[in-house]
Amino acid sequence: MPRQFLPALRGLLLPRQPSAAATETKDFAGAGTPYVSMTYAGVTNVWGTEGRAAGWDMDRVIQEGYERSIWTFKSVEAISKHAGALSIEIGRGGDERRFAETLTDHPLLRVLNHRANPLEKAPVFKKRLSAQLLLSKKGAFVEKTRSRAGTITRLDLLPPSRVEPIPDPHGDYLSHFEFTTNDGRVRELDPERVIWLRDPHPTDPFSGISPLEAAGLSVDLDNKARVYNISFIDNDGRPGGLVGIDVDGVDPREMERIQRRLAPGAHHAGELTIVGTGPGGLNYVDTSARPREMSYETLSATSKGEILAAFGVPESIVGNASERTYANADREEWMFWDHTELPHLKMLASAFDDDFGDDGWTVRFNTSGVQALEFPRRQARAEAREEFNAGLITIDEYREIAQLDPFGVPHSRALWISPQKAPVPANPQDAAALGVGTDTGAGMPALGPDSGPPPEGLEGLNGGSAAAAVAEARSDAPEDAAAAVAAARAAVPGAPAAEAPGTAAAAVAEARSESTLAVPGDAADDVARARQSYTGTEPGTAAADVEAARDGIERKALDGDGYEVTDEDFDAVSNAVAAALTALLARQQGVIVARLRAPKIRKHTRYWEPDGPGDQRRSDQPVDGDRVVSAARWAEETTQTLMPILQQAATATAAAIGQALTGTGTVPPAAIGAAALSASQAGEAVTTFLAELAEALQDSQHRADTLEDLVQTVSTFYSIATPELVARLAESCAVATVNGAAEAAAEYAGPDVVRTWITRGDTRVRPAHRALQGTTLPAGTPYTVDGFSLRYPGDPFAPIALTVNCRCRLHYQTD
Repeated sequence: MPRQFLPALRGLLLPRQPSAAATETKDFAGAGTPYVSMTYAGVTNVWGTEGRAAGWDMDRVIQEGYERSIWTFKSVEAISKHAGALSIEIGRGGDERRFAETLTDHPLLRVLNHRANPLEKAPVFKKRLSAQLLLSKKGAFVEKTRSRAGTITRLDLLPPSRVEPIPDPHGDYLSHFEFTTNDGRVRELDPERVIWLRDPHPTDPFSGISPLEAAGLSVDLDNKARVYNISFIDNDGRPGGLVGIDVDGVDPREMERIQRRLAPGAHHAGELTIVGTGPGGLNYVDTSARPREMSYETLSATSKGEILAAFGVPESIVGNASERTYANADREEWMFWDHTELPHLKMLASAFDDDFGDDGWTVRFNTSGVQALEFPRRQARAEAREEFNAGLITIDEYREIAQLDPFGVPHSRALWISPQKAPVPANPQDAAALGVGTDTGAGMPALGPDSGPPPEGLEGLNGGSAAAAVAEARSDAPEDAAAAVAAARAAVPGAPAAEAPGTAAAAVAEARSESTLAVPGDAADDVARARQSYTGTEPGTAAADVEAARDGIERKALDGDGYEVTDEDFDAVSNAVAAALTALLARQQGVIVARLRAPKIRKHTRYWEPDGPGDQRRSDQPVDGDRVVSAARWAEETTQTLMPILQQAATATAAAIGQALTGTGTVPPAAIGAAALSASQAGEAVTTFLAELAEALQDSQHRADTLEDLVQTVSTFYSIATPELVARLAESCAVATVNGAAEAAAEYAGPDVVRTWITRGDTRVRPAHRALQGTTLPAGTPYTVDGFSLRYPGDPFAPIALTVNCRCRLHYQTD
């Protein structure tokens, strides 16, 4: 039977015949245009070219097998895009990860990594070359253009359908290539000018193979199934059910109107239609589901699997990783690279090796940055770490497995035995360096006459044995530790009889008897004796020390009788608030992202990933943004986070104001109230911030197809909005807290305190505040700004237009 590819696409391989299809014949020696493959010992083998690739209609393959089949397109795209994206490198030696020696300036690198020809950049050229190799049964043809010095200056990819390799009848495989130009002229190309790249055919060197040929029937079935369903919808459009009624008394025009409702078309599909059945008839026919509809799903899935298998591309690589764990998806990606992509890239790169002769230089794609190829190396390193922790390999052996340079020192050559990590030296010299003996374990070399000197400090101890040294040291000690402790305690004044001379206890007792210090019975006596001998002042509590230190802090006072908060005071509080808010918002972002990924949030939404065909927990509902951000919780946490910082700042400011005005550092309760008010308003600002985030999440779900799109929305929102929010809240909290605490302390100091409005004096000061520069009013009397009352700069109760980004302060003094 004739060999067929894509049976429904008749004539794809062979030209259409006006008559019946001709029977395929097999030509042997002498048939067609023969060529001689080899001559050895007087025997010549001759094969005739059967023209396997001559009838491969590349244009129809592209149009009907590549452009119309989604799985063919995605497979070719998945393989060829890496060839276009990866750079080419030239080197020799080394391993699969890196060359020992590389060329950085070679003409081939310029055309393969930058621009192949005036029309195409290198990534486009390599991607097209890869795609042609996958789709062309004839192979891919690359024309090389060299300068007069023999340097490659450009590479051009020739259309395979217009290139014919011509066999040489005189003994060589190939005579030349014939290339037909767009205007119909035929150019003869010397084989040295053309790179003929093809996936080799098992028997015919003039033909290649394409995965599309093996998957041809599946491609055809997939296309036919889609065309069938489209045609079915367009031409049939059956309703979801038929109800038959008695139409004897129905007007013919009414009957005609009812019948028109059965007109074909997709817009009628699924409707319930009433038709006539004759006298007394009434029945119902369900036409919504039939086996032929169900067969399309099975047929489509089968064709998809066969096409992807022919190209060697797992489904997760083309964009569908559902129903797979992370481990399975990672393994599929590694298998794709190891079994499909790397051999394909190696075949592409090998076509350019002939330009380097026999010097060992090799062309290859640089895959060192491909994470999927790290999978076996990560696994090998994990196993090596386990063996190292078990004491089975050395540090140097692990580094060799990890493809790192070994240290080559005694500690890295030794085995470290768990659980105490005791070293087992590799040789006597390492044993000396490590300070251990080598005669304590089986399989360890003993120290002999030629093994070098024993470790330092063990020369005279039983020939250098560490165990003997330990035994000799123990022989000089008391029989047990308890006896030594009892002997030491007996030497304390008032203790029972002394120990015998020569023991450790006697030595301790003798040393203590010669000391002029008394030995107390417990640690409390030592502390009491130390305090009695201390000549300095001894405060009663640590709080007194802190207060004394604070009293010694120099404060900025103006005119000798007033106090003014400095820029440094504002900046210190602002920096502390900014640091706390930055950490809080970073944790907030992490919690919100984790809640987005939580199954409880995604259940019954469009972002739920079903566990199987029977999982009904997926719907078209969006994720509840308010539930994800939980604004009320974060408002409270913001207030609790900032309250200690602002309270400390308010306390220090109020104490300094009181000390400067009255001589006492009393802190009134109103000063703490200013800190609490600022922290509360910061929590409200975070609530508004999270409300905007919830709205952004709601809007993005109209465009977000996956959960990761929502995660990206959150990350983008925080990266854009967080710096502005932190800067605004830090400045407003600092100004409101410090000025509020200062005002509270000034009012508490008495009625004779006045304060003067002071601005920063730069271009950022708003005109309304610039007009108040130098205005002096009694403490507690509000300033009037644009018709509103401000108790102090940054007053939280004033309109935000008069307080946001305000950096003014007040100078306090007695009248």
